[in-house]
Amino acid sequence: MGQDRTSWPPRMVMRRAGGLRTLEAALVRGGLAPVAGVDEAGRGPCAGPLVVAACLLAPKAYDKLSGLDDSKKLTEAAREELFPVVQRLSLAWSVVVVPAWEIDAIGIHVANIEGMRRAVAGLAREPGYILTDGFKVPGLPAPSLPVIGGDGTAACIAAASILAKVTRDRMMVELDAQLPGYGFAAHKGYNTPEHTAALRQLGPSTEHRRSWRNVRELEVPGGSRVATRAAHAR
Repeated sequence: MGQDRTSWPPRMVMRRAGGLRTLEAALVRGGLAPVAGVDEAGRGPCAGPLVVAACLLAPKAYDKLSGLDDSKKLTEAAREELFPVVQRLSLAWSVVVVPAWEIDAIGIHVANIEGMRRAVAGLAREPGYILTDGFKVPGLPAPSLPVIGGDGTAACIAAASILAKVTRDRMMVELDAQLPGYGFAAHKGYNTPEHTAALRQLGPSTEHRRSWRNVRELEVPGGSRVATRAAHAR
């Protein structure tokens, strides 16, 4: 006999689970494990890359991951402490970097969607279900659900947010050394007063997104950008 189509997808029964595990636990009970969470860091800044991460957490609620939360709500020290723990205890994880030039070429929303697809494709284990933070992402290899405020709702999304945020913050610290004067290590490319003042003084660098109006208005004549030290070295 063929499968009873009325039984699919499985009916989700929501029960209380530890911490941020309620939604994932329901999906696991419905036979949709393992559940992947996907999140990004760097959508808003006018400089630096967009970093997207996907993470498959084990069904077991490890005590060492009890501090998982929206990465923006955690201190930098807490994120750094959780980062290697998430990597070690995850069934699989993947981080994708979308550079500033690609964001300019395809737009931030498309870059975000494409980054999420790439991050899921990079997982070493295929997910049974995917939870994305905020955005519906077409073309994923498994059923998916966008979750508004997902990094504060689902542990797998919170884990992905930490992977993305810590990776991007570290990259911005490295860029600060390559491009001194902009203060990337402090503001991470966001539009702070200090960053705006540096932009006006130095002009946009190769790591600034010219599709952002505040950057485009400060382009030097001819559309060229300030070159990075790495570019001079090549």
